[in-house]
Amino acid sequence: PYTHTHGDYPAGLPSLRQALADRYTARGVPTMPEQIMVTTGAMGAASALCHHLAPRGERIAVEHPSYANILQLMRESGARLVPVAMAAEHRGWDLTAWHQTLRAAAPRLAYVIPDFHNPTGALANEEQRRDLVAAARAAGTLLIADETMVDLVLDPDTAADMPRPVAAFDPAGSAVITLGSASKAIWAGIRIGWVRAAPDIVRRLVAARAYADLGSPVLEQLALTHLLTTDAWHEAVADRRDIARTNRDSLVAALRTTLPDWEFTVPTGGLTLWTRTGGLSGSRIAEAGERLGVRVPSGPRFGIDGAFEGYVRLPFTVSGPLATEAVNRLAAAARIVAGTPQNASAPGSLVA
Repeated sequence: PYTHTHGDYPAGLPSLRQALADRYTARGVPTMPEQIMVTTGAMGAASALCHHLAPRGERIAVEHPSYANILQLMRESGARLVPVAMAAEHRGWDLTAWHQTLRAAAPRLAYVIPDFHNPTGALANEEQRRDLVAAARAAGTLLIADETMVDLVLDPDTAADMPRPVAAFDPAGSAVITLGSASKAIWAGIRIGWVRAAPDIVRRLVAARAYADLGSPVLEQLALTHLLTTDAWHEAVADRRDIARTNRDSLVAALRTTLPDWEFTVPTGGLTLWTRTGGLSGSRIAEAGERLGVRVPSGPRFGIDGAFEGYVRLPFTVSGPLATEAVNRLAAAARIVAGTPQNASAPGSLVA
């Protein structure tokens, strides 16, 4: 039936906007379809927000560390990034630091990942969410909550006690904008994301879209609508969680056996492990690892001004013997960086 229409839906298919609105409503955040704009992945949503709500030179407060691709997108859009350190041991937000930053810097936007933060895996609790929304509203700062990892709960105890969405603490819809995506929860090949915001913000973003990509692919939107309006979404997410949990547990076991001096907190969800590399340079380990056939991003990619040199981010992408082999190659890279003689010839395959 859709092939008989013009195919031009700059805000997204009406059926998908309704399905996404219904999903937020079911999570305790009453939402109308007019509050939803469908985008090309969460990165498309973030790009639209940065370009149209934070003109060049505006301040954007970000968690430190934060998602590398978002930091780069913001830099290229001309934003001035204001880093806010995570709490000790990266256990959620440091609200004292956030209050100080919001008062002193008065940023136009603040970007946070409350659910299984990328890269640390931290989960902000409900009190932190309520407090940060109130502080952002008082400062006149729009708070962007990136929920791309929210469905990837890997531990049953956490699943039974998940905090409410950040938007639940903004009844008027004036202080919080939410980003979502199917790419992490289902499959990276589904390049469909969305924005939930006040209707006037959605209208502004849709009007500006004519100068960007005109709209997201209709076929992929139909596929996502099918997932969301049937049991297929829950089945697909359950499969994704099982795979991620197996991968996480394999990676953790291999690290504890092979690199016992590397430090990390096992996250209860998400797709990444933020790992301190025993006092060695994460950048040099990543470089040596590439030559040995294992690809990981170094800590400074997730920071500002060279921070987090002593970290690497390890994604949950492989399990079993392949995870063991990946960690063995990381250990070999660490020995090279530490100055221990090691054959650094490239293998015939790459583990990413």
